[in-house]
Parts: sequence; C-alpha cells; structure tokens
Amino acid sequence: MPNRNRISQKVFVWAGSLVTGIAVILGALGAHWIKENINMMDIQSFETAVRYQLIHGLAILILGALPKSYQGLLMKFVFHAFWVGTVLFSGSIYLLSTHELTGMNFSWLGPVTPLGGLLFITGWVLLFILSIKQVGSREDEF
Repeated sequence: MPNRNRISQKVFVWAGSLVTGIAVILGALGAHWIKENINMMDIQSFETAVRYQLIHGLAILILGALPKSYQGLLMKFVFHAFWVGTVLFSGSIYLLSTHELTGMNFSWLGPVTPLGGLLFITGWVLLFILSIKQVGSREDEF
C-alpha cells in the first residue's frame, strides 16, 4: 500500500521544471518586451518575481533529489509551501507590475504577495526542521 504522505520523485521533477521553465519564459519576456512597456519600479518588481520563482522552482527540483528518509508529511508541506508560495508571491507581483500593460487594477492583490512570502519562509523553516530530524540517520548520506 503506497504511503499517502510521500510525494513521487516524478512530481518534484514535474513541478520544479514547470515552475522554473515558466520563470525563464517570463524572465525573457520581461527582459525584452515588458521592459519597454512598463516603468522602472514595476520592472524591478517583475524581476523580483522571476528571481523568487526561479529559486523556488530549483528548490522543488532539489527536494526530489533528497534521500528517501526526507520523505513524509513534513516534506509534503515543504513542497506545497514552495509551489503555492510561488503562485501567490510571484503571480501577484506579475499582475501588479504589469497593470500599465493590461489596463487592469490588481491592487486588491497587494495583501496576497506577503502571504506567498510567508509560505516561502514556512517551507524553508520546515525543511530546516526536517533536516534536524535527519541528523544521525544512516540515510542522510548521499
């Protein structure tokens, strides 16, 4: 019977590569087309969103490479904190920073950005706690 608290390595690779690939596409779009059509402050915000999305996409990929002893409910929370945090943090910044292009007012998304950031922090703290729980484990060696 499969462990429902365990995430398949394929899921980490799929999610991490999707999140990172989209960040690369948006980064290229931002560097070429968007940069010419929005103000400098919004460009910097857009670049911040891309950077955090890249970091957390790569982090998701790395989660899949950790030893099996790291799997379980806590790892599941880390994974979800990273991908949901990316959607909330980077996604809200993308929409907020492109308001000049879209002509849409996304100011209501302002409070969503810190929630995404809080999920990033939560994920990293949980990963730290998980690593402490692994100290002394025979499976902590690569």
